[in-house]
Amino acid sequence: MIYELSYLILLLPLLSFIVLGLAGMKMQHKTAGLIGTCSLSLVTILSYWTAITYFTADRTAEGVYQTIVPFNFTWLPLGNLHFDMGILLDPISVMMLVVISTVSLMVHIYSFGYMHGEKGFQRYYAFLSLFTMSMLGLVLATNIFQMYMFWELVGVSSYLLIGFYYPLKPAIAASKKAFIVTRFADMFFLIGILTFGYFTDSFSFSFAGDIVMGQGTTPFIEGNMAKAVAAGGFILPTALVLMFIGGAGKSAMFPLHIWLPDAMEGPTPVSALIHAATMVVAGVFQIARMFPLWIEYAPQAMSIVVWVGVITAFYAAAVACAQSDIKRVLAFSTISQIAFMMVALGVCLPGHHGALLDNHAQLGYMAGMFHLFTHAMFKACLFLGAGCIIHAVHSNEMALMGGLRKYMPITHITFLISCLAIAGIPFFSGFSSKDEIITACMAYSPVVGWIMTGIAAMTAFYMFRLYYGIFWGTENKEAHEHHTPHEAPLTMTLPLIVLCVITVGVGVYSTLAGFLGWGGSFGSFVSAAGTDYTIHFDTQIAATSTVIAILSICLATYIYKGESQPIADRLYKTFPKLHRAAYKRFYQDEIWQFVTHRIIFRCVSTPIAWFDRHVVDGTFNFLAWGANEGGESLRAWQSGDVRKYAVWFLTGTVALTLVLLAL
Repeated sequence: MIYELSYLILLLPLLSFIVLGLAGMKMQHKTAGLIGTCSLSLVTILSYWTAITYFTADRTAEGVYQTIVPFNFTWLPLGNLHFDMGILLDPISVMMLVVISTVSLMVHIYSFGYMHGEKGFQRYYAFLSLFTMSMLGLVLATNIFQMYMFWELVGVSSYLLIGFYYPLKPAIAASKKAFIVTRFADMFFLIGILTFGYFTDSFSFSFAGDIVMGQGTTPFIEGNMAKAVAAGGFILPTALVLMFIGGAGKSAMFPLHIWLPDAMEGPTPVSALIHAATMVVAGVFQIARMFPLWIEYAPQAMSIVVWVGVITAFYAAAVACAQSDIKRVLAFSTISQIAFMMVALGVCLPGHHGALLDNHAQLGYMAGMFHLFTHAMFKACLFLGAGCIIHAVHSNEMALMGGLRKYMPITHITFLISCLAIAGIPFFSGFSSKDEIITACMAYSPVVGWIMTGIAAMTAFYMFRLYYGIFWGTENKEAHEHHTPHEAPLTMTLPLIVLCVITVGVGVYSTLAGFLGWGGSFGSFVSAAGTDYTIHFDTQIAATSTVIAILSICLATYIYKGESQPIADRLYKTFPKLHRAAYKRFYQDEIWQFVTHRIIFRCVSTPIAWFDRHVVDGTFNFLAWGANEGGESLRAWQSGDVRKYAVWFLTGTVALTLVLLAL
């Protein structure tokens, strides 16, 4: 049975990492790349085979997909609390297998052309294998502790890939920044896990007892009812919020987003992998994985997830409107879109006692997971397309682009399709998922719904500002005369075509299914309750969001399509401070620098360091000095001279005799 081979999904990229890490430098570039790519090809085949087998298998009597644990063993037993390692297959983990393997395989193929001739090519493919294995392990984890282990491996992998160009200082600074910020957030994740485990005697994702199938699985047992009551009342919501902070750091939610734009210092294919299928969606997956706990024990705390997502989505969209580096526009676009997913999960409406009583209550969950899937495909296409553009003009700046559509037709068409998808135009995949998110937001709160609609309009605007700045506008002939732009090789354009076919195919079917009530769309595979969820578009919301998106595209076309942009120039001259603030990311880096250096380091770290050096070290240094001086004083008594011993003996005897006589 295919489930018995599921361990190979983790083992193959791990072996690829070990082989390339230890022996890669002795191989030719092509050999190392083929090993990594063939390994991921097998992983992709196994992932698709697993998905087909899983989603076509018989369901339970209630029509719910089974949760299957083909492998699980207790790694470290601690009474009722134990650390397990295993593989868990359920709708969201199987869906993530498809997403991660597809995007990672496209990145592996694409990198053959993009990284050709780069020093450290073999090391690059080793790191890609480690990164992919880490994310696959995260989504297949059977418990929170195992998730945390792979969560940290994802952080290490991102550090290695972002800092791939280690001779360059910006790359090293960016990798350290990503590592430090995400480790800071992960500290809260770990505190939340420890709190959760202490009060519940469990690291399970759910207390429903449904994650116990398969041989070798040790069920979690409720060890103490008093602790369980305390956990349900206050501790469990607190633990979940602490774990959410870890997810917010990994998914670059405001104000822990500062590492992600600088992560663009890594190779562009790495940016596609980080932004589309790994790392930044880990926080979204964490909320989705522990969704039963949120719904049952902390439904009120989900408002925190909603408003963090709303603020992040608006902030990132505003910043993206002013960026000139094409990769940073896409980076802030990713932050905004991940925030859409967070909001979708947060607005999922529970019924009585946390139960998902009807399909409408599941809408936010389904929409969030659907947007994760669609976003992975078109955002990977956008980043890989940006890599083709950078490969052609040797710059990230839009000022050195313009008019590239006639030089790069395949990149132009695929980039346009991806822009239409993220803008939410019907018959492209982003329309269905984003429309369902807005519908769920409207049901939760009209205020949130209209805010997210406005942010969706901003998304369409800044993406077509980017599109026109690259492919239309004024061609920079001075820059192009030294190096005429050209289309990328097949190894780079083929992944773009594959990702675009998925984007259009999913978009066409899901759009028709949503309007005509067909089954078999995303909700038939992934839903909060595990049952079929048939997508039915709210015609009014769908029409409104589509009209607003088209108007935003028209506005961007009016301002940026021409060879000159007088309106944009006039707006810049009218609001220079606002434009400067948005370009500088509203000074978030400067604020963090001030907080860390002027407040934390000066007011907290410096006094603690002084106390450590002068009080703690001083106390122990004094004890050492006292012991040393005491030893020096007593050394004369242990000279080895028998005559001195006799004198001390007689002196002591006489003194003791006199004392006794005096008493």
